[in-house]
Amino acid sequence: MGRGTVIETLRAAARPLTGDHDDHDLLLERAADARLVLLGEATHGTHEFYRERARITLRLIDELGFDVVAVEADWPDAERVDRYVRGLPGDADADAALASFRRFPTWMWRNADVRDLVEALRVRNERVADPDRRVGFHGLDLYSLRASTESVVRLLSQVDPEAARRARERYACFDHVDRDGQSYAYATAFGAGEPCDQAVMEQLVDVRRWIGEARGDGPALFSAEQNARVVANAERYYRAMVSHGPESWNLRDTHMVETLEALVDHARARGGAGRAVVWAHNSHLGDARATEMGEAGQVNVGSLVRERHGSDAVLVGFTTATGQVMAADEWDGPGRIHDIRPPHAGSYEALLHELGGPAFTLDLGAPAVADALGEPRLERAIGVIYRAATERRSHLFHAALPEQFDVLVHLDRTTPVRPLAPSRLVAEPPDLWPTGV
Repeated sequence: MGRGTVIETLRAAARPLTGDHDDHDLLLERAADARLVLLGEATHGTHEFYRERARITLRLIDELGFDVVAVEADWPDAERVDRYVRGLPGDADADAALASFRRFPTWMWRNADVRDLVEALRVRNERVADPDRRVGFHGLDLYSLRASTESVVRLLSQVDPEAARRARERYACFDHVDRDGQSYAYATAFGAGEPCDQAVMEQLVDVRRWIGEARGDGPALFSAEQNARVVANAERYYRAMVSHGPESWNLRDTHMVETLEALVDHARARGGAGRAVVWAHNSHLGDARATEMGEAGQVNVGSLVRERHGSDAVLVGFTTATGQVMAADEWDGPGRIHDIRPPHAGSYEALLHELGGPAFTLDLGAPAVADALGEPRLERAIGVIYRAATERRSHLFHAALPEQFDVLVHLDRTTPVRPLAPSRLVAEPPDLWPTGV
């Protein structure tokens, strides 16, 4: 198909986004019978991606009964937000509820768009009398080694001192590195400490046994199990990270999917719909098998969800061609506003830019669209770091877009997120590839 025909085909299929309520009808139609809707982003610092994902999320809640919001964030940090949106005692407003997001990059979750979404979730939940039916806000990630060990011990201390004592003893395995994941990984790799794998698995089994004996399924018990599982998987993740292979990425995304499935099952067990909307980077949510990631032996949330749940999942990608983005120059550096380089020739972004529309959606499952976009092209991924000078090597990879996602949202010129807090507080080690996602 010639380039002119491709452009004409895509223009005819594109549904403009105008700011009206029915902007995302296409996506809502695709999601009518789905249990999982995965909303990506091409960067971690673009206002319009957050804004449109919030609009979609609220429609999924209001019109289709979705009751789980799961994000690329740590469980303990998101749990504080969850308490706020559910109307439980604690923080007075969304700004305070988001204050636990201190790990670099703080702008990823402590920004004005997320604050507005959190307040909107709180308002919706206030209309729901049954606490078990209220929409939850949860983290899927596994970086919170220290916070999760503390959460497990704190809960057990309140209800079972002996169980708390056993947890302290097992988690003391990390004390020589102050429960810092990166230090632990290097200590075990170079013989400065023994692995904690047996201790953390024993503690996870102990927590699960304790929950079974407690004969309950309340939020606190569920959270205790999730935190214990975070510790067990984080221990494996940090040790694998030192090897610089695909294993650490695969462990992380597998953990995210396991957490997502646990959230859905927990919501159903408590009488909810068990329908979840997920926010994470395109690199996590687009099917890895349609990209260079899959060729390198990596799996991701998108590929695992499709394998396990098939048509019950809708994968949505977001792209931009130009504008500005909030990102750091290096890991643990301060966030600043970067100009996004013009799209590279031969990229999907360059092709979509030629359509001339400021914002639109495409049904990638439509045969004509799939045909027009089927040839693999370069696709851009900007994480929390943006290195414009080396963009081709650092931020571009080959993908087959119609196989990667079901629906595409293209926002041609975009602007940075507006942070609520300083951008450099607590660091964690970078992930593998792409940079900082």
